[in-house]
Amino acid sequence: MSELEAVRAQLELLLSHVEEGVHIVDHRGISVYYNRAASKIEGLSPSEVLGRHLLDVFPSLSEENSTLLKVLKTGEPIYDQEQTFTNYKGRKITTINSTLPVKVNGRVIGAMEISRDVTSVRDMSERITDLQAILYGRQVKPDLKKNGTSGYTFDDIVGRSEAIVELKKLASRAAKSSIPVLVWGETGTGKELFVQAIHNESPRKNKPFIPQNCAALPGTLLEGILFGTIRGGFTGAEDRPGLFELADGGTLFLDEINTMPLELQAKLLRVLQEGTIRRIGDTRVRFVDTRVITACSEDPVEAVQKKKLREDLFFRINVVSLRIPPLRERREDIPLLVDHFIKKFTGEEKEVRVSDEVMKIFFDYPWPGNVRELEHAIEGALVIMEGNEIQPAHLPIQIKAHFSPQKGRIACYDNLNLNDALERVEADLIKKALERSKGNISSAARMLGIPRQTLQYKLRKLKGEDGDLSRN
Repeated sequence: MSELEAVRAQLELLLSHVEEGVHIVDHRGISVYYNRAASKIEGLSPSEVLGRHLLDVFPSLSEENSTLLKVLKTGEPIYDQEQTFTNYKGRKITTINSTLPVKVNGRVIGAMEISRDVTSVRDMSERITDLQAILYGRQVKPDLKKNGTSGYTFDDIVGRSEAIVELKKLASRAAKSSIPVLVWGETGTGKELFVQAIHNESPRKNKPFIPQNCAALPGTLLEGILFGTIRGGFTGAEDRPGLFELADGGTLFLDEINTMPLELQAKLLRVLQEGTIRRIGDTRVRFVDTRVITACSEDPVEAVQKKKLREDLFFRINVVSLRIPPLRERREDIPLLVDHFIKKFTGEEKEVRVSDEVMKIFFDYPWPGNVRELEHAIEGALVIMEGNEIQPAHLPIQIKAHFSPQKGRIACYDNLNLNDALERVEADLIKKALERSKGNISSAARMLGIPRQTLQYKLRKLKGEDGDLSRN
């Protein structure tokens, strides 16, 4: 085998194992390479594609809208372009493509396309858009009309700490106008709670409230979701209003704004400045009266410095800035939150207490997941507990591990894998429960939140190492 043939074989082996589809055509548009991922994405075997002209295999395409044929004609690359097409079997596919010319001595001898399958994402986003159009009264039956999906008010925000009290006052004042608001804080602090409360205290409260997480969709799909599309705007496009139109008169909440592609941020800035949108592929300008509230889970100033957020967009959306403090900065609110979540999950009829030790743990724990993590901790404890008092053993493993005597020492053990480390932590918790119950297995099992038989089984396993750990 020559060196060139060896390199070609290695290249083909590499391309056959990548997740992206790779499709190469020669200067005539005849397919000469089609990898395994492309076959999976487009539902065709290589034998159905290789040696055939592109338009024979994909009859919904044309020389005008096929990215591969465009690049063959112009010799210029096309990056990250969405394309919806149908193969000759009638299957509809949506991909995001980067298409590059293959040149030798300046002459185009072919084109290579690298594609990512977003068919299911596109289908889902179109269904969501259609449902929202129905929900908010666009091309709808009258009996399906509904205003808004925002359910929280400032009364639902639990806390008496100075930080929360002042934040609610500022947010309430901001709600009275239609100026942009930027809400930021760590994951789980309750950003959307504040956003919904602002909408519900604003003059727009009887109009739509539409949230969209900018990290949930690729940029090319997100643009169509926000601004809408027209039939023929791109291959496979249909007439659909975007979220700006659906939220007209109401509020559009853009979460994780710092994950939006920078080029799309520029288009968003223009909409905010001019109050107009243009659907993808359309020449018509549409006026919208939509209030935009944004959020991000990192300091927006740092996001600007890291080039995640355009500086000009930051100044436009940061008219009012609300930083939601993490739970570790408002620990005085923990008892109120605990009581609120207990009542939320049990109702008023059942009285549940939290032991002093658990409350101390709650005050000492750093809460990386913030209020959401506390809520889930209470919910989980209520499910596994026996009796009417939440004990340390009922808490999630990450909280128990944080306060375990083994914490910080696991890494010091030699040749320990994860299972070994967890067994050490479990043994320590069992010993601690037996000490507090003075060796009573039934009581220790209740503390640990496990059946008595399970504890007896675990004790038999530990007995060989530590001797008799308990007595009935």
